[in-house]
Amino acid sequence: MNEKVKIKTQLVKYGKKIAARKLVVGPGGNISARLAEVVYMKASGIAFEEADESDYIGVELHTGKVVEGDLKPTCEIEMHLACYLIREDVSAVVHTHPPLATAVAMSGGSLKAFTPDFAALVGPEVPVVEYVIPAGKELAEAVKQVVREHNGVLLANHGLLTVGANLKEAYYRTLLIEDACKSLLAAKVLGKMRFFTPEQMRQIIGLEAERYRKSLLKSESPKEGL
Repeated sequence: MNEKVKIKTQLVKYGKKIAARKLVVGPGGNISARLAEVVYMKASGIAFEEADESDYIGVELHTGKVVEGDLKPTCEIEMHLACYLIREDVSAVVHTHPPLATAVAMSGGSLKAFTPDFAALVGPEVPVVEYVIPAGKELAEAVKQVVREHNGVLLANHGLLTVGANLKEAYYRTLLIEDACKSLLAAKVLGKMRFFTPEQMRQIIGLEAERYRKSLLKSESPKEGL
């Protein structure tokens, strides 16, 4: 299987996972993966559960020009390309509309790490970008500034964006953030929340077990578990 076919197969696979987890509704959300100077992304108006390989089109990284396929790229194309251009280590972008992450994003505060999985696999925090009209340069610029140093961005009144070395890593970061938002909301109901200190963060990141699990997410192994 050549690399282009492999990437398109992965895009279809993770798109269907996103739909099955109800991280989007209908044609909402979009994902992409980079192969050298071409970025493959979901076409506009296509629902993840209905998409096949032909619904993921190739665009040129620096110009956004369609170089493979006849469909129109997602309206969030500029946001995707901005993530790749600001981080050379990013090879996949996942943008979804998870209900709980979207709710937390509207509260206006960054989501800070409070579990070992989150700390090791996502990072110390996921900042919030205040509401910006979707599908334009303004949103792309706001997201780019956060992605420069973070692996996820909460989008107020919009959703969530995560990046990764591959689709598997970006996808699991999405799951971890949505799950963390569930715990955060439960903690607020119970009246007590405790985030990790910087020293606790360093201890977790230094654990051999966490380094091993991070390496699994960056690999192309077919195993899906964390």
